[in-house]
Amino acid sequence: MNLTPEELMREIVTVLDRKKALDITALKIKDLSTIGDYFVISSGSSNTQVKALAEEVEDHLSKMGLEPKRVEGYQSALWILMDYYDVVVHIFYKETREFYSIERLWSDAPRIDIDDLLTAD
Repeated sequence: MNLTPEELMREIVTVLDRKKALDITALKIKDLSTIGDYFVISSGSSNTQVKALAEEVEDHLSKMGLEPKRVEGYQSALWILMDYYDVVVHIFYKETREFYSIERLWSDAPRIDIDDLLTAD
């Protein structure tokens, strides 16, 4: 299945939201870096949830015929990085996300409005 980078980002956000990821954020990094077009950043409240979120993204996209270039961090499940070429997914354990403050590091990257994809709790 051929998705644009934006469609892939939106698909990933929807999957994470459906699986109850916390504080989902999307950043457009296309004009700032060659590593991709978007970051999707989210958190889980436990190592188990972090792994479950990553597995759900991987399973869902695999069914669509999309496989990651690489996945890192499954062992500790403090920060799982999934590289889908144009979209890089960061799934953090809540405290680890606060420590690394990736949104601050990429503060020049515009935040994408994803409110239409998120369900109200």
